[in-house]
Amino acid sequence: MVDTSAPTTPAPWRQLPWHDWADTLATLHMWTQIVGKIRMAQTPPLNHWWHVPLYVSARGLTTTSMPYRDRLFQIDFDFVDHRLVIVESGGRSTAIDLRPMSVATFYRAVMDELGSLDIQVRIRTKPTEVAVAIPFEQDEQHASYDRDQAHACWQGLSAAHRVLTKFRGPFIGKASPVHFFWGGFDLAVTRFSGRVAPTHPGGAPNCPDWVQEEAYSREVSSAGWWPTSPLLGPAFYSYTYPQPAGFAQAAVRPAQATFDDTYGEFVLRDDDLLGVADPESAVLDFLQSTYDAGASLAGWDRAALEGDYPSDGRVERAWSTRTGTRT
Repeated sequence: MVDTSAPTTPAPWRQLPWHDWADTLATLHMWTQIVGKIRMAQTPPLNHWWHVPLYVSARGLTTTSMPYRDRLFQIDFDFVDHRLVIVESGGRSTAIDLRPMSVATFYRAVMDELGSLDIQVRIRTKPTEVAVAIPFEQDEQHASYDRDQAHACWQGLSAAHRVLTKFRGPFIGKASPVHFFWGGFDLAVTRFSGRVAPTHPGGAPNCPDWVQEEAYSREVSSAGWWPTSPLLGPAFYSYTYPQPAGFAQAAVRPAQATFDDTYGEFVLRDDDLLGVADPESAVLDFLQSTYDAGASLAGWDRAALEGDYPSDGRVERAWSTRTGTRT
């Protein structure tokens, strides 16, 4: 069980054990790729690969409902009770206890449990977007699982989900859901200008270039939270593609934010937020100021893309004020 005496403030507004959690998250990365590839195999394609991510839930990560013949099924990582739960619309369910086990063992267990529900899914077993891609059925190297570290990572995802969802709200152009991409192991939300982008150069390890070409086929401003940044620790990021001239030198907020030349994006580390009085406002300021810089420098039609909906959910009152009606 998770230590209930631990701080209940959701990360990343408190210290995360990122110096210690690398082994657990490396294993969890591969586990989420297995489940994510099942979702990709069973869900009809959607632009920009929106059919493949997982989603933050009240207990962990979920595929949401996936079709299988005349049924639906769903796979959930539960980082409260530390189980992988599989349910199907016929009323049956099964589960796997999350504990230290190799990726190969986890892969066999997932496929066996799906089979017990009469669900047969075939996936490509080579992981993507990692430099060393050991096929799942052969991976005995990644076998760590610390409950507290997994729980802390989910808390970080939950807090990031909240602030990214708030940031997404006022934008009335095309925008992605807030979703978890298991390839890079990051939570992301993307805004689109509506204009066609130049062909992306690709280059992600063990990922065909055409995957990136489709993902970035339109101009984007993308932001998210990356818990496994190797040099920075957990951090928020923000970038614009294609990157407009002057973006790297733009004045953004808060003062702790920096531009990372390696990844071509602005970053705000969780460690930089530990002494901030209102960290959520600081993150929203980071997201807004980096978007402002990219969209303005790239010449987006911001008047057409940005609405006056408030980010705190008071849409009814805002709409009444705008239209002059009473509710």
